[in-house]
Amino acid sequence: MHLVHDPAAAKAPEISFDQFLAVDIRVGTIVAVEPFPEARKPALKLVIDFGAGIGTKKSSAQITQNYEASALIGRQVAAVVNFPPRQIGKFMSEVLTLGFPDEQGNVVLFAPDKRVPNGGRLF
Repeated sequence: MHLVHDPAAAKAPEISFDQFLAVDIRVGTIVAVEPFPEARKPALKLVIDFGAGIGTKKSSAQITQNYEASALIGRQVAAVVNFPPRQIGKFMSEVLTLGFPDEQGNVVLFAPDKRVPNGGRLF
């Protein structure tokens, strides 16, 4: 999957509301962070708790430009939880942590502006 980080990129093709509903985006809390030195681009390994319904999942995130690993513990993030797992080097990423590009194209995490229960689904 190739993700476009160019804010000037053309709008994606129109989809139906049912297609949107097929993407399961949930909120979770980062409970562990490890360096990922073997990744091609600088990244961190995240462990995210999505609550009882989904549980704890792993994600590789290219967020090292804007975030220190130690500051991420306890932070809520949004992620797509129903993509198939994706092998990234020796690491199996189970969810896609979501973010937006800043002015330099580095990831800024997408999260609720106030604390919500883990596992809540975006609507």
